[in-house]
Amino acid sequence: MQKIAYLDNSATTKPCNTAIQNVNFALLDTWGNPSSLYDMGFRAQMLVDDTRKVVANLLKCREDEIYFTGSGTEGNNTALLGAAAARKKRGKRIITTAIEHPSVLETVKRLENDGFEVIYLKPQANGVISVDDLKNAIDKNTILVSIMLVNNETGAIQPVKEASQIIKQSGAPALLHCDGVQAFGKMPINLSELGVDLFTASGHKIHGPKGVGVLYIKKGVAIKPLVTGGGQEKNMRSGTESVPLICGLKGAIDELGAINENLKKQKDLWLYAKEVLLDTNLVTVNSSDDALPYILNVSVAGYRSETLLHFLEAQGVYVSSGSACAKGEGSYVLREMGLSRQLVDSALRISFSRYNTRDDIDALKSALISATQKLRRSNQ
Repeated sequence: MQKIAYLDNSATTKPCNTAIQNVNFALLDTWGNPSSLYDMGFRAQMLVDDTRKVVANLLKCREDEIYFTGSGTEGNNTALLGAAAARKKRGKRIITTAIEHPSVLETVKRLENDGFEVIYLKPQANGVISVDDLKNAIDKNTILVSIMLVNNETGAIQPVKEASQIIKQSGAPALLHCDGVQAFGKMPINLSELGVDLFTASGHKIHGPKGVGVLYIKKGVAIKPLVTGGGQEKNMRSGTESVPLICGLKGAIDELGAINENLKKQKDLWLYAKEVLLDTNLVTVNSSDDALPYILNVSVAGYRSETLLHFLEAQGVYVSSGSACAKGEGSYVLREMGLSRQLVDSALRISFSRYNTRDDIDALKSALISATQKLRRSNQ
């Protein structure tokens, strides 16, 4: 069987053993409805509450500020649509960035169609937005600002804490939403220090199961729910909680280990990957040196991303051309950063997890050299 070098961890990750065990336990042993008023229901509710406590501890916030969703996308939709609906009488301006995940960009476009004014902040050449641009954009009519913590294509860390300070200084009635999907479990996060009102995360990016996400709503902040019904999750997300998936999220968090130690190891791997790939004289690095070292974006000029992906896959190496939600389209993130069409069309996103090793990078290097050689010969 061919050995696989999986380097597309920003798209999804392999579920860890503890997550799988927790899912199976909840499915087989604690399958009651958490809302039921008898023992099986109580035990299921206890598992949900235990996970809420673990998530709150990881994010340095209150347990009653954590709500479970079905995905990061659902969390982003709930936060943005819910905040806009709750604050529409106080203003019509929304500020976001041009490099957000599609679950944010498509949602603010919907709000734009509904009559809100949306300002899209462009990134600088390093992929980071300018705080001065935010200062110039915010006004007393601004009710919502949405800025991701880590860009899902380049790993660029955005100035969310500074954005919070700018909002406070402006006097605008704006809530601050942060898409934290690519940061959750990968870098230290203290939500009270970060200064956000709304924060979203997802389980399957940290070796948990797909189908479970987290929405943080700061105590005292009111947004309108998207899903109504039985009143689960304190009326914010009605519908019977998926206890197995929520338990799987807890298993993934339990296996995380020390985040700062993980970061150091990932930085070593990131630097090794950058060095090895540059040594081929084939790539241009698009990620900045201060990006979160779980993502390395490069371009292989002269070769289309989709073509390279198929050649790499044939050799057991898996990377992506950008966001998994882009379905193979050219990266709007890189275009907004000012990269040439040639670099955008040849971009590859390499994303790591704690399971990756230098052997995976070596396999990528060999596969990339082989792929470009085969493509050159076929074009002669």
